Amino acid sequence: MAAVTGGIRPIAVVGPTASGKSDLGLELAERLGGEIVNIDAMQQYRGMDIGTAKLTVEERRGIVHHQLDVLDVTETATVARYQDAARADVEAIAARGAVPVIVGGSMMYVQSLLDDWSFPATDPDVRAKWEAVLAERGVVGVHEELRKADPQAAATILPTDGRRMVRALEVVELTGRPFAASAPAIGEPRWGAVLIGVDRDTVELDERIERRTRLMFETGLVEEVEALLGAGLREGVTAPRAIGYAQVLAAMDGEYDLDEARERTFIGTRRYVRRQRSWFRRDDRITWVDAARPDLVSMALSVVEGRSA
Repeated sequence: MAAVTGGIRPIAVVGPTASGKSDLGLELAERLGGEIVNIDAMQQYRGMDIGTAKLTVEERRGIVHHQLDVLDVTETATVARYQDAARADVEAIAARGAVPVIVGGSMMYVQSLLDDWSFPATDPDVRAKWEAVLAERGVVGVHEELRKADPQAAATILPTDGRRMVRALEVVELTGRPFAASAPAIGEPRWGAVLIGVDRDTVELDERIERRTRLMFETGLVEEVEALLGAGLREGVTAPRAIGYAQVLAAMDGEYDLDEARERTFIGTRRYVRRQRSWFRRDDRITWVDAARPDLVSMALSVVEGRSA
């Protein structure tokens, strides 16, 4: 795939949650004259700040950020919408002579932006049918239907990921082909982008996740959720299922107390990190850097410049 305007190559900083991607992205953007394109699905939502570890305006160092705060919590976050909007952002940034620095860890969003991925059509009636199954029979019922329609998809999609199973059933019904047939082809990344993976030692990363989770609850996550209820959080499809928000809502509904909500948020985040690692480690286009190293930024710049890290 050709580079964007002027031969500028975008930089994608990806990897697991809490590894330090945002800090590295800021450093690269600052040094290279870049603008940042968010690639964290839940950071697209206005008002979902504490629970998504969204950088404050002050923390952004005056660097322009794109695809933050572009959705209301009642809107559904979709990979297809993001793909169109973020591609336009990347190309507009490069046209201004700046370097697009793509930062985040939402796996399918990364793949949609950097690979040749054409999404199967959607049909509101078919989607509504399977959403109704999810509402009436829960994830167990949807998983059973997917197992009958597409055993491979049922084996690869987490049985707790109701929304993705609904999408798989919709695609299978509309195309008559397995869900995997719609997966993108992995090849040269779009625009010749440079992919940098940020990770840390597992014990250290778990400690960072625990600390981040504790601080979220101490600094106002519950109050943030309460405020978002007034904006229609419960009416949304994707926003109320975000890690942290879902657990606080369950605590508000009396399913367990806030201590348990915090512990479940930590466990859910740690489980998600394991999925991110598995997903990204399969991509041999990514050059990995250890975020704990004192020379992290110079290592990353070496990758950008095509030298060995």
